[in-house]
Amino acid sequence: MDYVAIIGYLAGGCTTIAVVPQIYKAWRTKTVRDVSTKMFAILTFGIFLWVIYGILKEDIPIIIANGISLSLNICMGITIIKFGNKTKE
Repeated sequence: MDYVAIIGYLAGGCTTIAVVPQIYKAWRTKTVRDVSTKMFAILTFGIFLWVIYGILKEDIPIIIANGISLSLNICMGITIIKFGNKTKE
């Protein structure tokens, strides 16, 4: 594996795990009132475009990292829909 691919995997890993604490907090507290729905929608759409770009370029690190990120952001989107703007009970 060359250094460019390693950098790609490391960058993808960092951006992929960045959303995990937010998902965990939302599920634990059952509230998403501090989460910007518009920001997550734009972010998720951007990640979707990165997946498409990776597929078109046949770039495995981009496809894998952004595919995982897309899945995680979809989970967060479901969390936002499920908990809405409810306050913590």
